[in-house]
Amino acid sequence: MIRILLADDHSIVRSGLKQLLATEADLEVAGEASQGSEVLTRLRQGGIDLLLMDMSMPGISGLDLIRRAHTEAPEVPVVVLSMHNESQLVSRALRAGASGYVTKDSDPAILLAAIRKVARGGRFIDPALVDAMVFGPPEEAPPHEALSDREFEVLQLLSQGLALAAVGERLHVSAKTVSTHKTRLMQKLGIDNNAELVRYALRHGLGRP
Repeated sequence: MIRILLADDHSIVRSGLKQLLATEADLEVAGEASQGSEVLTRLRQGGIDLLLMDMSMPGISGLDLIRRAHTEAPEVPVVVLSMHNESQLVSRALRAGASGYVTKDSDPAILLAAIRKVARGGRFIDPALVDAMVFGPPEEAPPHEALSDREFEVLQLLSQGLALAAVGERLHVSAKTVSTHKTRLMQKLGIDNNAELVRYALRHGLGRP
């Protein structure tokens, strides 16, 4: 039996996933979480074989949550289930410690295959994303590939219109640190103002919902 921790801030998504997993004899939902801190608390309690998580939740989320979950429970593999299909984000999630990545518009059979393969110690990337992951874009790589993981997260959060202090709270760093990351990422992207930053993030599908 594969005991799964579901982490998504939308109750209707968790409900749908529970219904899907309940039809499989070898899969069991052993816990739920609607925000990052709940994920870490549940992992500390044990009894989890796999974490199935969204990238965008209140509090700790995204790459930071993957890293912290991996540190908290290194024996528990992580499968990301996200609406984001941008290959750069997929690559960063895998480098942060995720073992699988599936998009929310995939066939349920794809998700079930990912859970089983990752639970056995394997890795799984949504087939719809494989070409982009392996071959990449035919043109020159976009500027945001040069960003550090932290700069990338700051870009995502700023693109929502969050103030520096709010971004700092989400990432558990000071507003001054966020400002430094913002300055560096804007230099790397060749962007001069917030409006351009938001347009860039939306154009490349990087903004968080």
